[in-house]
Amino acid sequence: MEYGCIGEKLTHSFSKIIHSKIADYNYELKEIEAQDLDSFMKAADFKAINVTIPYKQAVIPYLYEISDTARKIGAVNTVVNRNGKLYGYNTDYEGMRALIKRQGADLKNKKVLVLGSGGTSKTAAAVAESLGATEVYRVSRNGNDGAVTYDYALSKHIDAQAIINTTPVGMYPNIGESAVDLSLFKNLESVTDAVYNPLSSALVTKAKEMGINAAGGLYMLVAQAVFACEKFTEKSIPTSVTDSVYKEIMLDKKNIVLIGMPGCGKTTIGKAVAKEMNKDFIDTDDEIVIKTGMSVPDIFEKYGEKKFREIEAEVIKEVSARQSAVIATGGGAVLNHENVSLLKENGLIVFIDRPLDDLVTTDDRPLSSNRQLLEKRFKERYGIYKSSAQAEIKAVKDLDANIGAVKEVFINEDFGD
Repeated sequence: MEYGCIGEKLTHSFSKIIHSKIADYNYELKEIEAQDLDSFMKAADFKAINVTIPYKQAVIPYLYEISDTARKIGAVNTVVNRNGKLYGYNTDYEGMRALIKRQGADLKNKKVLVLGSGGTSKTAAAVAESLGATEVYRVSRNGNDGAVTYDYALSKHIDAQAIINTTPVGMYPNIGESAVDLSLFKNLESVTDAVYNPLSSALVTKAKEMGINAAGGLYMLVAQAVFACEKFTEKSIPTSVTDSVYKEIMLDKKNIVLIGMPGCGKTTIGKAVAKEMNKDFIDTDDEIVIKTGMSVPDIFEKYGEKKFREIEAEVIKEVSARQSAVIATGGGAVLNHENVSLLKENGLIVFIDRPLDDLVTTDDRPLSSNRQLLEKRFKERYGIYKSSAQAEIKAVKDLDANIGAVKEVFINEDFGD
């Protein structure tokens, strides 16, 4: 291996994708068991590597020299082999700092809680201090290694103005989870999460719903990779490269989630958009049929709406964890706010707003099978569609125009977090 990333579990790592976009070298992902780390590091059969969980501290004894930043933090994520001697750096520090500055989070003279106990938590604490935070507390379950416990933080530091999450809570596949309840923090101004998969964790999604400045960890991941590449190649890379690679990956990985009334065209538009944008197409009603082996009308008839909504919620949690997809939801999916929050973790929710007069009834939609029911559902749900959507299009009879409108709102989305 010439260049690559070592760690325990790398199945869902974006590192290979990122490095392929910023440099012309072969970058590999190499999963290493704990008992094999010693032989790997002693052999040093590589030009340069990134190091991720759980080896950011374990590699330090094998290094000839480490940077001042890495020494202060006590964690290394980049190792360069120069004539058989290994040099260690912490580009996570630059990556986290770049993320927070791009996010526009002001930590000067603020109280900051850093959630987590590993090397990244120490990195985040050091970054917060460098950005002028007056109080920085690391928070962990057991309170070891200079951290405070969650119970102590909630009793003494509920007035924190910024939270930085470095725990894996909410990371794929366990989406929908948060390390803390943000509603308890009344003075909170910013939330930064090192988690990048999903693109907008439950913590970030909740913060945004509360009107708090929040950002996920993808930009940090790209930035630290760019800084690592500079160490690998000893060449300077402009910030514009970081920005363009970040947006390219976001456009590729992020889902387009279509909501709206039955008959508004979610499936027809969704299939066409997916084909043009090289994304998978998912219809949640189809997924329900596959999961249950029953048609939607049959589920309603045999079990009722309540059971259907429970099954629908299970399916939405499953598809929300996927990426690079166009997802057409059932008309009533937005009635459960948890569905909406989960879909936002990896997607942009787009409301297909088609006039009531243009909607048609069909027998396979139990709650809108005739005109009277359709009009009732429209009045009940229209406001919910509007409040759930992050973008919307006014649907017209021209399919190509609708496809173009969806693509435009997605491509022009502000990925500044």
